[in-house]
Formats: sequence, C-alpha cells, structure tokens
Amino acid sequence: MQSLTRNFSIVAHVDHGKSTLADRVMELTHAITPRERRDQLLDSMDLERERGITIKAHAVRLYYNSQDGHRYKFHLIDTPGHVDFSYEVSRSLAACEGAILTVDATQGVEAQTIANAHLALENHLEIIPVINKIDLPSADIEESKRQIEEILHIDASHAIPVSAKEGLGIRDVLEAVVQSIPPPSGAPDQPLRALVVDSWFDTYQGAVILVRIVDGAIRKGGRILLMSSGNTYDVLSLGVFSPKATEVESLETGDVGYIISGMRDLRDLKIGDTVTLANGPAVQPIPGYKEAKPMVFCGLYPIDTDRYSDLKVALEKLHLNDASFHYEPETSMALGFGFRCGFLGLLHMEIIKERLEREYQLSLIGTAPTVVYRVTTRKGACLLLDNPAKLPPPNEIASFEEPFIEATIITKAEFLGAILSLCANCRGMQLELKYLDMNRAMLKYEFPLNEVILDFYDRLKSISKGYASFDYEWVGFLDADLVKIDILLNGEGVDSLSFIADREKAMIRGRQLVEKMKELIPKQMFEVAIQAAIGGKIIARETVSAIKKNVTAKCYGGDITRKRKLWEKQKEGKKKMKQVGRVEVPQEAFLALLKL
Repeated sequence: MQSLTRNFSIVAHVDHGKSTLADRVMELTHAITPRERRDQLLDSMDLERERGITIKAHAVRLYYNSQDGHRYKFHLIDTPGHVDFSYEVSRSLAACEGAILTVDATQGVEAQTIANAHLALENHLEIIPVINKIDLPSADIEESKRQIEEILHIDASHAIPVSAKEGLGIRDVLEAVVQSIPPPSGAPDQPLRALVVDSWFDTYQGAVILVRIVDGAIRKGGRILLMSSGNTYDVLSLGVFSPKATEVESLETGDVGYIISGMRDLRDLKIGDTVTLANGPAVQPIPGYKEAKPMVFCGLYPIDTDRYSDLKVALEKLHLNDASFHYEPETSMALGFGFRCGFLGLLHMEIIKERLEREYQLSLIGTAPTVVYRVTTRKGACLLLDNPAKLPPPNEIASFEEPFIEATIITKAEFLGAILSLCANCRGMQLELKYLDMNRAMLKYEFPLNEVILDFYDRLKSISKGYASFDYEWVGFLDADLVKIDILLNGEGVDSLSFIADREKAMIRGRQLVEKMKELIPKQMFEVAIQAAIGGKIIARETVSAIKKNVTAKCYGGDITRKRKLWEKQKEGKKKMKQVGRVEVPQEAFLALLKL
C-alpha cells in the first residue's frame, strides 16, 4: 500500500556513523537475525570493509510495526560520505522523499555534512536531524543543535539524540520517519515509469538494474523498454534487497528493487534512464541525473601489454556499476596501448584502479594525475585538454585557463596557522574565515584544482592531526600562467612524463623530477642525458654516466700515446652507441616518478 511506504536515505560526513545507524535500523526491523549481525553489514565490498568507508550506495527493504498500529514498508539507502562519492549520494537522494542527516555529537557539523545537507535540500527532501554518538564522554548535544541551526539553517529543536553503537534512540528515528517523511507521490494507474538508480554486471545473469518505480507497476514476465535507446527486454526476474537479494512477483509505485532481463550489451544502459513497458509505454521520460563531470584524469596501462583487451572488457563492466568515471583509448610511446580515464577525485581514482586489479586480476600502471585545461590558440580554436602530451607548442597558445574549485575547510583553531600556510603554498585565495565556536573555524578558499589533486588532502590531515574536514565544489575555468614541462632522454621526449605546472614552480618541479630520474634509470653502455625543458629551453639537466670497461688494463708502461689511442677508440664506440641505442625506462622508474 503506497500510503504506508517510506523512502529515505542516511547522509552524513565521513565516519559520523551512517552505516552503524543502518545496522541498528535493520536489527530493530528484524531484517537480520542476531546470528547474521556484523558491523557495517551493507558495506559488502572488501575495499569498503578494509578502508572503513562506504563507496557504493546500498538500498534495502525493511518492514516496521509503528506505534500507530500500522505496518510500514521502508526503503533505506545508505550513502557514502567522502567528497569523491557525492555523485552516489545525489543519485540516491533522487530516489527518496526524505533524509536522515546524521551529525557526530563530538565533532559537530563538518564540511561534508554541509555539502550533503545542501544536496538533500536541492532535492526538496524532508530532513530529520539525528545527533549520533551521545554515549561518548565528549558528546555535546546542545552545541551540535546550535551548529545545525546556524550553519545549515535547519530547525534542530526536534533533533533526535541517538547512539548507533549502543542502539539508543533508534525507535525514535523510525517513528520520525513515519511521521515526517511523506509517502511516494506517483500514480499507480499511469503507464510504468521507473528511474534507473544503479546497475552492475553479473557474470551469469548479465546487467542487473536497480530502479525506483515512480509511476505504475512492473510484473515478472513483462517486457520493458529503455527510453534512451529504444531497446526492449523480457523481465526474467524482479527482486528487492532485504538485505539479501529476494525475488518478488511485482514492484509497485514507490518501490525500490532490481530487474534482471539478461541484458548483455552494456552500452545500452545509462544511469538516470527511464524504464517503461514495451506494451503501452509512457510518453514523457523522468528527468535523469546531471551527468557527473570528471575532475581528475590519468592514463591506465596494463603492465603485460597482451592484456589490453582484458582491460577494455573490465572497464566496460565496471563503468556499468560506476557511471561517474569515463574512459577512452590512448597510446603512449613508453607504455604502449591503454586508456585515458577521468575520475571525480583522487580517492575515486585509487578505488577504481584497485577494483580493476582485484576484481579482474589485472596489473596496471597509472600515469601522473592531471586535470582538464582550456587552451585558446592564436587561430581562435578553444581546446579542452586532459593530456599534457596533446598541448600545442607555446608559440601557438593565446591563453591558458585551468579549473578552480571553492573549498570549505573546518578545523580546530590551534591548527589554523599551519593550514593558512598550506593554502597559501597551494596558490589558494582566501574568501572567508569565521569561527563556528571558541575552538573551531571555517575557511573558504578558491584553489586551482591541480594543486589539490596531488597530496593536499593528505597534508591537510597530517598538519591537523586528522581533525580538519574538507569539501569542495566546482567554480569554473580561470586564467592562469602555466607551462608544459617535457622530460627528454638523450634529446628524445618521454610523452608519459610530460606535465603542466605553474610557471613559478616549474623550475623546482623540473629539477626534482630530473634528480629522481638520475637515481632510477640504470646505467647504459653509453652516457644518458636527462633534461627537463619548457618549449625549446632546457631548465634542468642530469647525466647518467656510461658503464666503462678499463681498456688500458693490459698496458703496462710504455708511451702514453698507446693508452690515448685506446681511450679515443672507446670514446668513438660510445658515441656511435649513443646515436643508435635507445634508453629503456623501467616500469619501477615510472611508478616511483608518478609517486613523486
């Protein structure tokens, strides 16, 4: 019954207790038995459990007997908290009518709390503020309420104090879901319209589609139509997660469940597409999602070049499960055939690379991460470049623009000086500094994204002893004074090691890279010149000396001209070798340089 259905999501900053709260809700609604209980039950991927973070949103159906005497059907979606996975959060919220906003009573409102609250408000959701971890000695419920009201502008007078770990206040949260969150508003008598929320590939069953039924209903044995491609498929199986996959005969208006239709061509399926019935289709598709814009790019190449086709298949399957990363083929003189991939952030890049290696048994090498630059040539052409190797020569560039972000940093006041210094070193421009209370300050900065993607987050966590929280949103392209640095080995460019840097830092970065390469490139039979260049100008050089044989070892005494003759002969041989020989850069050198 539609009036007894509630769809809601749990959103919060990283480590504020979303997954633990979801565990307690499932226990209270008897979705899991005491024997099945384990921490972060919905975090099913090995990577999620190892890192202690949620990477994928998880939907689960629960039944709750309320105090008003009715039995309610809940669809709960647990979402990630990290800034790189905000796309997962926005998709989950589009399938809900309400959100439980969880705030840690010891930490208060953090950067990602603000971002997730704004996402929920943009989706016009009913928000239930919940203050978690009240069992801890340092918990301050009143201060958390004050921050929710002052920073997020959400009424916190009815905020529910809970301890997800101890199971305190969980029933109050579920009663608030029943009372505050409206039922789904779709029309059961209209043609089927279902929103594709997520999808993944199953080796035996093909593509599995997770949908939210907006209008109408779907039954097993029917035939569905994908509105973006016009392709039709038979419904082989329908089901819900409770939390294990459970088959059902039908999905009604407001339900969240999965459809299996034996789909094998993965290119047909798009996240945010509308599913309708082939007989009597809907006229108007549901407005889909805003397409995710990749922020960080890198090349992924198989270490074993014969596995290029395996990498292509793996990327196709993984893209079905995570539509927020993009990929296209590219080649490199040094690394062979691979793919240029775009990600939402550095953690997102790490996770995708690790999933490819674990789930598809691939050994990969990734090039240095870079961002998209906008270049206007002297002929008036506007180019968007994610690969430094494609950059036109300096004399053809009229203007150079790089992407900027607006970052929000919340930190303890004692670390403020060190963080201000870090932001200044990363070419940040301060927009706002205000104190949230006696001990915490909020900073707003405008940064070039290129400065943030490398190691900014790690350095921020290091100097703040883990206390600072960080979130950012896209601003746009702004003018910048940038140069491309090429690395040359004996005058020959290595395309995979080219990078773009701020002109002021170019000399230092070039010198660092050249010095590191001298340590990593093994000695050859001939001398190797390692150079960093901007256009035609060399800015740094190191030399790896040749392996030398002592050719005068047999000359005991005699005229010096005998030795000179042998040395000259050796020198000529080395010169000839240098003209013919090519410098091989070992994979280990690439890996070490990319870490630098």
